[in-house]
Amino acid sequence: MIYRARRHIEPPQVRAATFGSRWRGLDPEEVYAYLRRLADELEHLRQAENMARTEAERFRQALRLWQTRHARCWSVDPHRPTPNRGHW
Repeated sequence: MIYRARRHIEPPQVRAATFGSRWRGLDPEEVYAYLRRLADELEHLRQAENMARTEAERFRQALRLWQTRHARCWSVDPHRPTPNRGHW
């Protein structure tokens, strides 16, 4: 997995978001641009979460496979001669 440094929107930035005012309320273009930025950030975070979940599942499967392959290494009878006498 490749981790990329990206500038995320922090909570203080959300609270301090100031929009230009117009005759009646806020400027819709600024508000919609901000909402699009938040939506993009959410989409990026969802993709990163999915990638992390996929990678974690791959690690779990690899660990299970390793444990299956090495299960007999831990249950060797000490009186029976085997080629595997080391820790692994």
